[in-house]
Amino acid sequence: MEYIYVLLTAIIALVAGIFIGRMLLQRIYQQQENEAREKAALIVKEAETKSESIMKERMLQSKEKYLNLKTEFEKEVNKKKTILTQNEAKLKQREQQIKQQQEKVSRREAELEKLKSELDEQTELAKRRREEAEKLKEQQISILEKAANLTAEDARNQLISTLEEEARTKASANIKDIIEEAKLTATKEAKKVVLETIQRTATEHAIENCVSVFNIESDDIKGKIIGREGRNIRALEAATGVEIIVDDTPEAIIISGFDPVRREIARLSLHRLVQDGRIHPARIEEVVAKTTKNIEDEIIEIGERTAIDLGVHGLHPELIKMVGRMRFRSSYGQNLLQHSREVAKLCATMAAELGLNAKLAKRAGLLHDIGKVWPEEPELPHAILGMQLAEKYKENPEVCNAIGAHHDEIEMTSMLSPIVQACDAISGSRPGARREVMESYIQRLRDLENLALNFDGVQKCYAIQAGRELRVMVDAENVTDEKASSLSYDISQKIEQDMQYPGQIKITVIREMRSVAYAK
Repeated sequence: MEYIYVLLTAIIALVAGIFIGRMLLQRIYQQQENEAREKAALIVKEAETKSESIMKERMLQSKEKYLNLKTEFEKEVNKKKTILTQNEAKLKQREQQIKQQQEKVSRREAELEKLKSELDEQTELAKRRREEAEKLKEQQISILEKAANLTAEDARNQLISTLEEEARTKASANIKDIIEEAKLTATKEAKKVVLETIQRTATEHAIENCVSVFNIESDDIKGKIIGREGRNIRALEAATGVEIIVDDTPEAIIISGFDPVRREIARLSLHRLVQDGRIHPARIEEVVAKTTKNIEDEIIEIGERTAIDLGVHGLHPELIKMVGRMRFRSSYGQNLLQHSREVAKLCATMAAELGLNAKLAKRAGLLHDIGKVWPEEPELPHAILGMQLAEKYKENPEVCNAIGAHHDEIEMTSMLSPIVQACDAISGSRPGARREVMESYIQRLRDLENLALNFDGVQKCYAIQAGRELRVMVDAENVTDEKASSLSYDISQKIEQDMQYPGQIKITVIREMRSVAYAK
């Protein structure tokens, strides 16, 4: 029984402990819940306070921004009002000037009316005097007819015949004198303009060859450049498109190729490879690729610098690139970029002397040979190709015509065209500017002489002054003085049609008459 009693007591104590613990836990939970609610209420209150302060701050910023915008708007409105007031004042002043001009016109019209009435009176008076003169003339003619036994018609015909013959003689002499004087005056003026232009423009000439020399410190480097079984030099030639000549020349390697861009790429690539010391096919291809990219950037830089130096603005990027490529192009040994720069300066000076647009003339002179640097090979003359490129990139029509007509492929429609043509000839024909292959030079002189020998009456022909003058000896018995003059013109036209030449050629026809007699 005591065990059961103890067990029941323990159970009752356990149940009572559980109940009390539960009550305590509920109070703890209730207290934590109250604290949480108080914290939440406090957080909400702080949030509301913070949001109100933020709202007030935003409202102040908005008001400040509104005031700033309002101030700027009022300033802008005041500025516009000031401009409007000034414009109204100018308009009133202009209206007053127009009114004054109208008053002047009215006065001029009144003066013209007065002059017109006076002119009518003078015309009427002249008419009356002319009628009186006609009557007097008829009386005199009647008296002369009776005295000379000739009618007025017969006398008139004789007089007209005599006067016509005399007029022809005098007119022929006057025409010849006028032509000679006009030629002399035009030649003097043209020479004056050309000489002043040439004297004010001086450009250096760079003679481009087909080979470049790469200097090295010692001949030991030649072996590295050649490589095992020549693989390095073959890789370099394949990557650059030039011929590398390694011979017995001490401390030098020759780079041969007709394209100056390729030769420059090869020279710079060799320089970098020798400095780096690592020379093998993979490294060669890498260096050549980088050098090619650098050369392309340099071409653009050269084009931009040239345009800036000459004051030619607004060129299309492709045209700038073509101008830069001129640096690596030569024509008859004359550097194309230097030639184009010189032509541009000559054109600007000559246009200024003639009162034309010097800026357009300079632009046309710079771009006149861009057809020569087009990377493709179209079957078109470079002048026509250059004109099409200029039209494609929206150049001025006068500039386009000057480019296309500077070798007479198309008709000249602008005053700039003959200026560009003349300046191109001046730059190309200046002594030392160009050089030609001896065989082609000699053949051109032979063709020039043979062309003149094909004309009737020509006995001998000599090309002198390096092909700038052609002296033609004719048979004096078969060729008259008049025919000699026309013969020189015909030969010049035939040369222009059939031959290509720099500058101009002077044709001199010589007719010599010799009379020989013997005293016995």
